[in-house]
Amino acid sequence: MRILSYEKLLLENKAWAEEQQQSDPQFFTRLSQQQSPEFLWIGCSDSRVPADKITGTEPGEIFVHRNIANLVVNTDINMLSVLQYAVEVLKVKHVIVCGHYGCGGVKAAMNQHHYGIINHWLKNIKDVYRLHREEIDALPLEDDRVNMLTEINVREQVFNLAKTSIIQKAWKEDNRPHLHGWVYGLNDGIIKPVCEMEPGTKIDPLYEYDNL
Repeated sequence: MRILSYEKLLLENKAWAEEQQQSDPQFFTRLSQQQSPEFLWIGCSDSRVPADKITGTEPGEIFVHRNIANLVVNTDINMLSVLQYAVEVLKVKHVIVCGHYGCGGVKAAMNQHHYGIINHWLKNIKDVYRLHREEIDALPLEDDRVNMLTEINVREQVFNLAKTSIIQKAWKEDNRPHLHGWVYGLNDGIIKPVCEMEPGTKIDPLYEYDNL
C-alpha cells in the first residue's frame, strides 16, 4: 500500500514523539505545562529556513512568527499581537529578525511584475529598495543586488521593531529585549549577524513615545 505524502508526516510525527519519550520521559509533561522561550524569531516563510533546525534549538526555546520576507509592518495586527505576547507575557530577552540570501520575496520586490494580492505586501520592500536604489543598483550582479537589499531590509525591520510602543515600553520598564538582525545563507547554512540594537538605543525622536 502506497503511503501518501501527508501520511508520511503523521508517521514521522509518531516516530519523533516515541523517540522523545524514550530519551526524556518527562519531555512532553514539562512542555505542556508552560513555555518560557528566551527568543522571539521573526523569519521568512520560506520552507528552507526553519528556525529550530538552523539554530539547533528544541521545542519551547524559540517563539516564532514567519511571513514573506520577514517583515515588521507596523499595521500588521498579526505580527504586533505576536510581538506583544512575546514581550509582555513571555518576557523574551531577544527579538531576532532573520532574513535569508536569495529571498524570493526580496527579489520579486525589485521588479515590476504583477503578482496579485502579494503586491501589497511587497510594497514594503519596494519602499526600502527605493531609498537605497543607487547603492544597490551599482552592483553588477543580480544576486549581489538581491543579497544587499536582503541585508538592508533586515536592518529596516529591526528599526521598525524599535519604533513600536511595545518595544519602547519594555526597554523603559525592563531594559529588554535586545534586537538582532540576521541573514541566513542557504548555500552554507551559516547565519550572518548584520545589525543589533541594545535596550534603550536612541532612535529618531520623531518615533519615540514620551508618555509610556
